[in-house]
Amino acid sequence: MIEKLNIVKQRFDEVNDLIIQPDVISDQKRYIELNKEYKDLKALMDEREKYMRLAENIKEAEEIISDGSDPEMTEMAKLQLEEAKEQLPELEEKIRMMLIPKDPEDAKNVVMEIRAGTGGDEASIFAGDLYRMYTKYVESKGWKHNIVDFSEGTSGGFKEIIFEVTGEDVYGTMKFEAGVHRVQRVPQTETQGRVHTSAATVMVLPEAEEFDVEIDPKDVRIDYFCSSGPGGQSVNTTYSAVRLTHEPTGLVAQCQDQKSQHKNKEKAFRVLRSRLYEMELAKKQEADAAKRNSMVSSGDRSAKIRTYNYPQGRVTDHRVNLTLYDLSNIVNGDIQKIIDELQLAENTAKMQENSDII
Repeated sequence: MIEKLNIVKQRFDEVNDLIIQPDVISDQKRYIELNKEYKDLKALMDEREKYMRLAENIKEAEEIISDGSDPEMTEMAKLQLEEAKEQLPELEEKIRMMLIPKDPEDAKNVVMEIRAGTGGDEASIFAGDLYRMYTKYVESKGWKHNIVDFSEGTSGGFKEIIFEVTGEDVYGTMKFEAGVHRVQRVPQTETQGRVHTSAATVMVLPEAEEFDVEIDPKDVRIDYFCSSGPGGQSVNTTYSAVRLTHEPTGLVAQCQDQKSQHKNKEKAFRVLRSRLYEMELAKKQEADAAKRNSMVSSGDRSAKIRTYNYPQGRVTDHRVNLTLYDLSNIVNGDIQKIIDELQLAENTAKMQENSDII
């Protein structure tokens, strides 16, 4: 373990020197990447410090015990040795987890898209429930979110809603939510009291920086139109809403949330960049998932990942065979326990892949 940590320390010292070099500071992309790496390595260095101190305490206690000339000191050393050996396995496990190579996307903000699937009005209502669940979870994490675009359902909820989430390590947490979510319950519109099954699709796109994806302005058609929905006097009177069409791929991004045409255009470009970036990322994730035979973070948008069963009050995540009878809290944003299980499954798979490193 010490040998591995010393290799990491060499890299930490190297990055520490690099981030103050003028040529690195002037290269925005490299500077941001190195700063993120520095932050991750600094956390590992803090744990290395604890590990070295613990190893030193064990060595010191063993020397005093083997000497045995002072009974009082020997007794104290035995207690110190016992305490240090108790702490060591937990610290080693924590360091092993930290040594797993990090996905560079994990630190990014995200653009989330929720779309009603099969189930008509009930699917739109469910899409609205998912949006509420995520906004409550985002607030509990101290992150921020703002709406980019939405289309309301005829009986409530949303046919589609797109929103941004900003904070620390957002993609690394929210990527597990991508896929098809299924709900089983008696719809508000059902008079016979029969349980129906509806679905909504969630997409989680890592927000791409300008240097991640270069878009040729000649490839983008820009249309301006009047906003619809709540928004006061500017709605249906000014051409503030913006629709972008990326002609080489046919991808479309639009924003009508802001009163300012310029701000809507800026947001729409962020969404378009993220969608283009996610197309490439999805290919990579599918290849990685096939390699490790894992459905967690597979990038497969058609995969049914979770079922919310209201009559039984349960939520089942099909990727890790996790069933929780805590539906009311989960739909109110308490999804951390599910995310923890999914992160554990992914980290376990990564540890097996990188067993030679860690």
